[in-house]
Amino acid sequence: MKLGFIGGGYVGLVSAAGYASLGHNCQVIDIDKKKVDAINNAVAPIYEEGLDELLKKITVSKHLVASTNYSDLANCELIFICVGTPSGKDGSINLSYIKSCAEQLGKMIKLQDNFPIIAVKSTVVPKTTQSVVLPLLENHSGKKAGVDFGIAMVPEFLKEGSALSDFNSPDRIVIGVNDKKSSDALKKLHSHFKCEILEVPLATAELIKYASNSFLATKISFINQIANLCDVLGLDVDDVAKGMGLDSRIGKQFLKAGPGFGGSCFPKDVKALMHFSSQNGIAPTILESVMGVNYLQPQRMLKLALEATGGGPANLIGKTVSVLGLAFKPDTDDCRESPAIPLVEELLKMNCKIQAYDPKGIDNFKKLFPNLQYAKDMESALAKSHACFIVTDWKEFKKPISYYESKMAFPLIIDSRRILDAKTKAKAIYRAIGKGGTS
Repeated sequence: MKLGFIGGGYVGLVSAAGYASLGHNCQVIDIDKKKVDAINNAVAPIYEEGLDELLKKITVSKHLVASTNYSDLANCELIFICVGTPSGKDGSINLSYIKSCAEQLGKMIKLQDNFPIIAVKSTVVPKTTQSVVLPLLENHSGKKAGVDFGIAMVPEFLKEGSALSDFNSPDRIVIGVNDKKSSDALKKLHSHFKCEILEVPLATAELIKYASNSFLATKISFINQIANLCDVLGLDVDDVAKGMGLDSRIGKQFLKAGPGFGGSCFPKDVKALMHFSSQNGIAPTILESVMGVNYLQPQRMLKLALEATGGGPANLIGKTVSVLGLAFKPDTDDCRESPAIPLVEELLKMNCKIQAYDPKGIDNFKKLFPNLQYAKDMESALAKSHACFIVTDWKEFKKPISYYESKMAFPLIIDSRRILDAKTKAKAIYRAIGKGGTS
């Protein structure tokens, strides 16, 4: 099939690359010419494991091509809208990119004789596809949905850092449709995937995406609150999480305590669902608590450090501090809403000299903190520091505590992800979220 993708970011590019690897001819459209050129040169504009290698294969075979021109989507059987839906200041969803796409696509459809299917893959609040996208397509094309073109909502469930794997082995495919032609085409496209294909109304597909992300965020905030209680009680949160996860009704995934969730999806989606719920007369009390816990959780790292140095900030003021991990999770360069952001902000208020390092996220973090001192590697980041904060659990950070001790001026280690073996510590003052006051 000939497929179109508007937006060359995480969702659009990974989806296009995935379908192209299955033999479909995929056209990616993006307004950023630098991004387009990079894709055509088989260089991924984002870091995602395996994506560069896959791009080399599918760009050479011409199964994937990128451009800035909507006209290149002509004759595509299916066109996926994959643009961003950022949060407004009040948490509401910003649909400006979605609306622009719909207008441009409407003008293009006006000139076509085929039956193109427009599928929204961007995360949008319920009824957006039906009440916003569809009318714009009809108004700008002069054509009728269900008669001249199809409309659908196909949410994505890709995790950054394992997106290609998730694409190839999905838990489920959700298809929101209004007409049989769109339903048949989307079922055919996904027929080889070995998972359930759930067909639902458009608004239901939209809400499934929000409900899924918000529930996962809820699990994270819940276990983080339990981790903080474990610190007070002298217990190990990993033991608690394991005992919980053995219950099939709960499951073990997303019960890993840490400094809070971040990234491009969970914070944005939870806030959007909160705002949307309030607009519809439903008080989002659970989601408010989820965001409240997540807002405070990065401060847990600093609290552990201050307790270890006598309960006040004086022993950190002006000191050299290592921050390991800037991306919100390992195996990605995405620093949006990273727990490292509020930590760095607080350390700067204390006039700390920060030596920051991340294997992939430095360039993106520099956009937020251009004047920070960035280390070329982990060893340089630790050099002569008086405290080290492990924010992201990159594999290369999982070294013996003796390694940290040998590089630091004073071995105070705050391990927000519990990746170090506390039993191997020697002189280090070691604190870990949810480890019951390890020392």
